[in-house]
Amino acid sequence: MQRVYEFIRRHPTGVDAFWGIVLFGFTVLWVWGGADETGPTWAALLVGVALSLVLALRRRRPEQMLVLGAVTGVAQLILDVPVNTADFAMLVIIYTVAARDRSRWASRLALAGGLVAAPLAQLRWPSPEVTTTQQVFLVIFLAVPFALAWVLGDSIRTRRAYFAELEERATRLEREREAQAKVAVAAERARIARELHDVVAHNVSVMVVQADGAAYVLDAAPDQAKQALETISTTGRQALAEMRRLLGVLRTGDDPESGEYVPQPDVQQIEDLVEQVRRAGLTVDFRIEGTPRPLPSGVELTAYRIVQEALTNTRKHAGPEVGASVRLVYFDDGLGLLVEDDGRGSAHELYEDGGADGQGHGLIGMRERIGMVGGTLDAGPRPGGGFRISALLPLKTA
Repeated sequence: MQRVYEFIRRHPTGVDAFWGIVLFGFTVLWVWGGADETGPTWAALLVGVALSLVLALRRRRPEQMLVLGAVTGVAQLILDVPVNTADFAMLVIIYTVAARDRSRWASRLALAGGLVAAPLAQLRWPSPEVTTTQQVFLVIFLAVPFALAWVLGDSIRTRRAYFAELEERATRLEREREAQAKVAVAAERARIARELHDVVAHNVSVMVVQADGAAYVLDAAPDQAKQALETISTTGRQALAEMRRLLGVLRTGDDPESGEYVPQPDVQQIEDLVEQVRRAGLTVDFRIEGTPRPLPSGVELTAYRIVQEALTNTRKHAGPEVGASVRLVYFDDGLGLLVEDDGRGSAHELYEDGGADGQGHGLIGMRERIGMVGGTLDAGPRPGGGFRISALLPLKTA
């Protein structure tokens, strides 16, 4: 049964041609079975051929077949060929034209022709044995099939248009989802670039300072050199672990369980960061004010990266014998950060040199991070010398 259905779908014109031949066969039987009531035989056969052709080509040339059917109906009236089985093609072509979107004029013509066909036929071949009232009801009864054929076809057309709109909307939504996915990927890559900048700038600068110190005291104080080398090793491992975590999200097709990625840095790890900087030779005063409490992960990561970037800038640009201070202040509606140093770095140097990479990315990255969480940043030289970075990160409550 499925094969028959598939064959019908692949060969619609062939199926219509088959039914056209069948309809013409019934017309021939009607002509030869009641020739005395059919008018001229040649006229009845001609009408049968035309209406069979209408049925056979209804889907290939619907508008043309509608016009041919209308002309054939007029010819029936003129040549005195009464209503017969071939007129079934009229119902079919009305339905076909109403079900298509291409020509609305053809649909309106089909409806009008179907509604006037019954009255014209009743006027041309009246029934003397019925009353006028009965004739009116008979006309209405004969017009109903034509109206139903048009309504059914128009309903099919509306249904098809509805499903086509749903498909187009689904396709458009799919394209929008793909575009949003690409935007999300670009944003994630930008975030990873900022993360890598912070990781590399901080850890590499610590390793460089420790390596210089180890080389300086290697002969005079081997124990200090050994400690510096251990710091370099620890810092390098931490940097590799963070870079592995960040670059891991760029891999496609890998099992996320296959690698161990360290968690995102948070506020609690700022103290470890400060201790690492102290071991690198920078004097840092670290204080927490207010009552510590859990913060959104985005706020905690932003706070950690700002302190990391600020201390990296201090170590690179503030000069020797410099001191720094880090303050975390927990407000009711936000987290305040204040990082200051008493070195010789200037606003020009920090903005132009970027704090770490020589490309102006240090403070730019800070502003981007703070903008992502809706915070504010104030960075500039201190009145008595040195540099100050002040940030306020709002806490969004649900």
